[in-house]
Parts: sequence; C-alpha cells; structure tokens
Amino acid sequence: MLEGYGVEIDAAESAEAALEYLKTSKPDVIFMDHLMPGMDGFQAIQAIKSNPLTSMIPVMMYTSQEGELYVSQARALGAVGVLPKTVKQTELSRILYQLRLLPERRDARMVVQPPELRTPQVVADEIPTVQIDAPPPKLAVGEIETAIRNSIGPALQEQNVEIRRFVAASLEAFARRIGDNRTATPATTEETAPSVEIVGSEPPPAPAPTLRWPLVAAIAAVALIPTIVLAVLYTRTLQSTSQMFDSNARLSAVVQEQQSQLATLQQSLKAANAAAASGSGNVAGALVESEAVPYGEAPLSGARIEKLRDMLSKLKSQGFRGRVRVATYVGEFCLTGNGVEGYSMASEELPFKRCDLVGNPFDDGLTSTQRESLAFANLMSTLSQQGNDAVTIEVAHGGRRASVPYPEGDRLAKATAGEWNRIAAQNNRVEFAALPAS
Repeated sequence: MLEGYGVEIDAAESAEAALEYLKTSKPDVIFMDHLMPGMDGFQAIQAIKSNPLTSMIPVMMYTSQEGELYVSQARALGAVGVLPKTVKQTELSRILYQLRLLPERRDARMVVQPPELRTPQVVADEIPTVQIDAPPPKLAVGEIETAIRNSIGPALQEQNVEIRRFVAASLEAFARRIGDNRTATPATTEETAPSVEIVGSEPPPAPAPTLRWPLVAAIAAVALIPTIVLAVLYTRTLQSTSQMFDSNARLSAVVQEQQSQLATLQQSLKAANAAAASGSGNVAGALVESEAVPYGEAPLSGARIEKLRDMLSKLKSQGFRGRVRVATYVGEFCLTGNGVEGYSMASEELPFKRCDLVGNPFDDGLTSTQRESLAFANLMSTLSQQGNDAVTIEVAHGGRRASVPYPEGDRLAKATAGEWNRIAAQNNRVEFAALPAS
C-alpha cells in the first residue's frame, strides 16, 4: 500500500535488524510491528527514542492490539500513532498527509494517487477533467460567510450600477417615445376638422412599450443569489447554535452526574473510615487513605508503594503505634475482546450493553503473591530489618466491594462504557488504614 504512493520502502525482519539499519540510514518514518521475534515493538521504540541520532524519527505502531490502554502506552513511549492490521486506504492516506510524506491536498497539480486509481492523461483536444483528491476542509460558518461576501461583493456592486443605468435608459427611451407620438399627431380646429363619434366602441389602447423583460428577469435572478446564500448561511448558523446548546446541556448533565458520584464517593470514604476505625476499637484515631489502581497493573506496585512509604514515614514522625491495614479491592470494567486474543478497555462512546465482558480478568488471574510487586516485598523486608515493632503491616484482599455504586435501572440502560469505566477505576483501588493500638 505504501509503494502505491511512490514511497521508497526498506524492510527489516526484526527490531534488532532495524536498529542496525538505523546506524547507517535515517528514514522519514518507521512503521513498527508490535509482536516480533526477539525484541518487541515497545522495546524497539525505547531504543530508538533514547538515541539522539534517531529520536526525532516518527514511529507509527502497526498492530492488531486495540484499546485506549495500548494506544496510551504506545504514545507514552514516543509513537505518533497506532494503525490496525486492517488499515484502510483512506486511513493510510490521512497518516501520510499528517507526516508530510505527500503534498498538500489542495494543490491539484501535485496529487499523488495509488496506481490502481490513476487515469490516463488526456490529449489537448479532449475535454479537460478536474480531479478532486479529497473533500475540502470544513470551514466555520463565519469563514464561509466572509469568503462569499468578499468574492461576490464587487460583482453585486457592479451589477447594481448596471441595473440603475438600464432603468434610467429605459425610462428615458419611454419618455422620448411618448413625446415623438405626441408631436406626430396633427393639430386640427373645430372649423376645419369634422368631429366623428363612434358609438359602442372603446378607444384604441395605447401601444405598450417594448422593454427587455428577459434581461430584467435575469438580472433580478442574479440579484437574488446573495439573498439565498445568506439565508442558507443563517440557517446553518441556527443549526450550529442549536447543536452547541445541546452539547452544553449534555455537558451539564455529565457534570451533575460526576458531582453526584463525587458526593457518593465522599460518603463511602467516610463510611469506610468509620468501619476501619470501629474494627480497631478506636474510632477517633483511625486514618484511611485510598489510591486508585489502573487496569492492567498489579495492585501493590507503582504509586501505591510510594503512598504506603509516605504514610509510614508520616506515622513514624508522629510516634504512631499500631498496625497499618493494606486492603486491595477490584473494580469491574467494561471490556471488549475475547479469551483468545485478550481483552481491552472499551471505547468511551460504546453503549454499556455492548460490552463483551464486565469484570477484571487481569486481577482474577493474579495470585496473592503476584499482587505484591518486588518493590513491595523489598519495603516489607526493609521494615523487618529495621526492627520497628511499633508499626505492623497487614495485607488483605477485599474483593469486589465497591466504594462508588455502579449505575442501575434506567441509568444503566443509558450508560456508556466510558461512564461505567470511570466508576470502575475508582473502585479498583488499594486502601491504607492506620489502626492505633488500643
């Protein structure tokens, strides 16, 4: 597909071969597969971006993986985008235009087409054709109105002057013709000219002036064109305004929903604090903190380790004596995929009822040991070596106890995957409860 655009292609069978190739060559763009023998695509991107000589080369991932999590990981490592294995011709054209590997679409003389779409060149005596590579970019209503006014304004002014001249000339010719008819009639007196009365007959009608009505009608039609155009623009402006009001209404509804969720979360946290404190026998001295766990990460790793380390340091400085309860909870996400190729986060706009799976297969496949990372084990070992008997750490798995309730009833029927997964992200958490000794 790339060769169809006249792009020179160099292929490498593996990431290691690509890195050797980059030592002597510098391509304009790299299309990188994800799953390869030896080093995978993510490791290859890290190697390319860490080298100052190749860090500015754009890398486009080309993989069968889907989901926002994979796209965000690829972009975080330095990829400019992700193309699916079932990429279409239009999608590839858009990427090449964005990478400036093809000329601008508005320059019709420099349009590059795939070989199967190219047409033979016509000779001089044939009818010329205009080839449009792609629809013009969408303009705002104000920009369209300004462009139309600037283009037809001078023509309308000139047409107005011509209409005035034509009307003045027509009136002048009509008056001249009436004057000629009056002077051509002989003046007679009562003595020399007998009077004849015709009874039962109407006087002959006056001759109608011959005006150029077709030309007047054509000029009037031309003058109506700006009015029609402005009416269309006004209608589109009203439609755009109506759509903006609808969007504002939807955003307001989303904000209100998030505020209600926040209030529910605050109440749940208060209830959790009270429950943890009551379990320790000291309600007033209990301290509970929570940290969210992104989907696909081990609960006791990453930011949760730093949270626990800061909490222990703070408790030590306060002379705390007791135990710290570390409880992991699982959120149920709206996922798409299957058990063979794996599951990924569903898109934001996908209706909730179209989710392939609602759950957390990643966490369900972890053992109790796998939930605790190497950094967590090192922290526990360090605490035991210090011989600090004042603070003990207790690890527990709380299962699927939600701190923020999931949508139900009519709200669930209208919910999207994005709304559901935002609640699931809050429920997929680790809670740290400091329980003082009684």
